[in-house]
Amino acid sequence: MMRQLFLIFALIAGPLVAHAAPISASRTLPAGTVITPGDLVLAPDSDVAQAEALIGLQTRITIYSGRPINTVQLRAHRLISRNQVVPLIFSQGTLSIETSGRALAEGAAGDVIPVMNLGSRQTVSALINADGTLRISR
Repeated sequence: MMRQLFLIFALIAGPLVAHAAPISASRTLPAGTVITPGDLVLAPDSDVAQAEALIGLQTRITIYSGRPINTVQLRAHRLISRNQVVPLIFSQGTLSIETSGRALAEGAAGDVIPVMNLGSRQTVSALINADGTLRISR
């Protein structure tokens, strides 16, 4: 009886569920590739807003040509890589101090990562700015 009810429900509700057409890769995208409009193939009934949201993201894994692109396979573009020497800025009021630091983790704009101050060898947490600088806040 339960099986019959499930089958009836599936037949009625099945056509009501709408799925957006998948957005596919136009070429093989190696891990770490930043998505551009030329990397995407849209089906005729694809959601353009969804495709625009993918542009600028970075692939976590290799996505092969013709395969659908899933948001789980993508991440925000990494501005800072591990061990990269970066400008480190501390500012409070009118006081501003700039020095160099070594990133101890990778990160995207808006991430907070540990950074070693190259002058003092102290580790601090810093916020990654969109321009690639790191800001220490207190």
